[in-house]
Amino acid sequence: MPQNQTRASAALRTDLLLVVFLIALDAVARILPHAPGFLPVAASALFAGRMLRIPGLALVVPVAAMALSSPLLGAEDWRVLLVVYVAIAVPAVAGMWLRKHSGAALTVAAMVACSLIFFAASNFAVWAFSDMYAHTMSGLTQCYVAALPFLDKTVMGDLFWTAVLFGGAWLVQNAPSLARRAL
Repeated sequence: MPQNQTRASAALRTDLLLVVFLIALDAVARILPHAPGFLPVAASALFAGRMLRIPGLALVVPVAAMALSSPLLGAEDWRVLLVVYVAIAVPAVAGMWLRKHSGAALTVAAMVACSLIFFAASNFAVWAFSDMYAHTMSGLTQCYVAALPFLDKTVMGDLFWTAVLFGGAWLVQNAPSLARRAL
């Protein structure tokens, strides 16, 4: 096998292992007890979109994690779940965009924007597809106000997990040079 094919094969294996790891992390985190909204799903989608050599695989990460864990968490209206799945895939697309625009500030801004999009979309879906709130502007306002206590936890969780994933990748990439400096 030529050297380029060997490298490509190794890169694909690495990407697939990362996809499996991120899906497992997300699914387990959703199932285990956690603070509301403090989950790695959006951050891992952003990370996958930015880091995977085959960017389209990034969309698989949040959708597969949600599909694997949702049945264990109880039934939701399929329309709400559909909106949640689409909204949680937005960070993967943002990560693909970040491939051309690097930097910590842009990564943080992208993650916060994705958190806000998720908040807006998922709560709109709850209002639109459930009977919890009147289907009026007042009901929509009540829905968003009721969800506000979770917004900061979602943003903080997304930023925390973004720092863990991107910081971990940076450490792995720079470990040899850091080890040499320590000697």
